[in-house]
Amino acid sequence: MSENNAIAHATPSSRFETRCGVIIAIFAALMAITDLLASKYDADEIIGTNDKAMAYAWYQSKSIKETLVQGEISLLTSLKEAQAIQKEAMAAIDNHLLDLTKKTVQYKKEKDEILRGSKAVGKENWVQDVNGEYGLVIGANEIEAKLTVLSTAGDRFDMAILLYQICLVLGAVSLVLQKSRLQHNFFRGMVTLGVLGSGLSLWAFCMIQNNMV
Repeated sequence: MSENNAIAHATPSSRFETRCGVIIAIFAALMAITDLLASKYDADEIIGTNDKAMAYAWYQSKSIKETLVQGEISLLTSLKEAQAIQKEAMAAIDNHLLDLTKKTVQYKKEKDEILRGSKAVGKENWVQDVNGEYGLVIGANEIEAKLTVLSTAGDRFDMAILLYQICLVLGAVSLVLQKSRLQHNFFRGMVTLGVLGSGLSLWAFCMIQNNMV
């Protein structure tokens, strides 16, 4: 009974402080969650950057091998045209040229799969294995697209955290002000920035979820 009386006779100032304190705590919790998500996806972006570098290095190694094979084909073809190869060796050279041509086709398919990914090229074009299994190549272009999403989402997470920080400052100031009008102006500013920060954070999270599947 005494508690009900205390609540009923609570001053407007104490009610405002209670309401403001609860909302500050909610926005502080949301900011902590946003910061945790931002840190997690920042780490994913770093890993993705390393994966992209490795994918392009892998692609480059295939290009070098393809260039060497093409150079050998060009050399042997020139020797044939110059009739610098003995007739008895011509059949062996032709077979070798055929094998080299097949290698260039293989390298082109491997490069395409490394660049675009197994999913993009289709099962019929799986030629590059990963640890002995086919269809597991994540293409450099796929990684690049994911990094773009992570970078954009990261910027939005950062902006959301900034809005939350300003929001909490406004909330703290509203608690120490004495004039009711100023208190409520700062309170409204806190709520506005907190809602905007929450919207940005949710937007960034949904962007990642919709594009990283």
